[in-house]
Amino acid sequence: MTAGTTQVFLLPDLGEGLTEAEIVEWRVAVGDLVEVDQAVVEVETAKAVVDVPCPYAGRVVALHGTPGQARPVGQPLITIEPVDGGDGAAPEPPGHATYRKEERAGSGNVLIGYGTGHGPGRRRRARVGTLAGRHPGSVPVDPPPRRIDRLPAMPVASGGAGDAAPPAGDAAGAPLVISPLVRRLARERGIDVRVVRGTGPGGMIRRGDIDAALVARDVLAAPGVRAAGADPDGTAGAGDAARGGFPTGDADVVIPLRGVRKTIADKLARSRREIPEVTIWVDVDATALLATRAEINVARPDRPDRPVGVLALLARICVSGLRRFPQLNARVDTERQQIVQSGAIHLGIAAQTDRGLLVPVIPDAGRLTTWELADALAETTAAARAGLLPPARLTGGTFTLNNYGVFGVDGSTPIINHPEAALLGVGRIVDKPWVVDGQLAVRKVTQLSLTFDHRVCDGGVAGGFLRHVADRVERPALLIADA
Repeated sequence: MTAGTTQVFLLPDLGEGLTEAEIVEWRVAVGDLVEVDQAVVEVETAKAVVDVPCPYAGRVVALHGTPGQARPVGQPLITIEPVDGGDGAAPEPPGHATYRKEERAGSGNVLIGYGTGHGPGRRRRARVGTLAGRHPGSVPVDPPPRRIDRLPAMPVASGGAGDAAPPAGDAAGAPLVISPLVRRLARERGIDVRVVRGTGPGGMIRRGDIDAALVARDVLAAPGVRAAGADPDGTAGAGDAARGGFPTGDADVVIPLRGVRKTIADKLARSRREIPEVTIWVDVDATALLATRAEINVARPDRPDRPVGVLALLARICVSGLRRFPQLNARVDTERQQIVQSGAIHLGIAAQTDRGLLVPVIPDAGRLTTWELADALAETTAAARAGLLPPARLTGGTFTLNNYGVFGVDGSTPIINHPEAALLGVGRIVDKPWVVDGQLAVRKVTQLSLTFDHRVCDGGVAGGFLRHVADRVERPALLIADA
């Protein structure tokens, strides 16, 4: 879209039915020069945080929207003015002609972290054990820290030498401030970035962190608010009276419920509101499972950096159980009043990340070997924690495996990942007394819990699945009979 001698870049279609995106941080400022495909803004949708590259080159004359503001798809995002003074179109760097052709033939502007990935010359080579071609819409996951589609262009620094930002992860412990805009904002508002806690990836400080620090400073400076312990006469001040007379020296932290956090909250609330869920559990002896894992890894000395973990074996057991009890590999279509049993097993893996609890999906997990499952698990969870998975890999699961034992707990009553019908939880594995052949022994024991949608099956099916899983944890050799 052009307007006179300027070019207005509209927020592109983000896919997956998303209609808007919230501006997280601008990577450029008015007056900066940008190149074709340079990342100009970081936005957060309901499913991911992505960098948006600009298809135009020139000078930034306007930024449409501020951090924290939601912009609808198709509305102006940034206005660029060509700088060559010629025919109104700034020259493109070498190699970008192909991209412009692909963009016109594909889905529009290609986003870092999304991407079309279908154009000629852009097909990625799939290696053994990757997820290429396993499931419609799936994207191969390369080992981290490579981004799945394309690497973002570095932001153009603006201002003087004082705006230069140190590299992330500076060995001297420098604050993680990548954006010159954030550094400038902190300096203008008198905020010491060395004492600001970053909420971005890897602790990176964003504009919202500076705003929060400013609010906290203003609240503490307000009349009636004292630092902790600063109450020599033992009486409550005006700020205490407003809180019911309890002394306080700390300011409330207000966290907007939006973006990924809002999506998680809405999904969990919907699950509890719509699904009549039931949780059953059983303690199992995992000693043989751990021994089997050790034997598997000894048998493959060529994979010292890619061992098979307990979670991969549990995923393999879940696949076996879902083949035997397909009623749990299902969803309820309330509009059509139907129970839909999925023909493929798309296994969701609950992963705790800096952005909250995400459930990345391993497509067609039922077709993968144990080795391939182990590789897919490692790559998928690492990419999810690094924020490198596209939205398509965060949807479409048919069953979820949740290892909350990593948090040092034995059991839970997890919430089903709507619209799925079941979720298997695994607690920590600890030494406990256990009766073996009539004798008391110390064994490696864990608790398995199954939460299921009572609309898709009754207790007999759910109990049968859980017992199937428990038996194969205790006797992994039974998996051979299932093959």
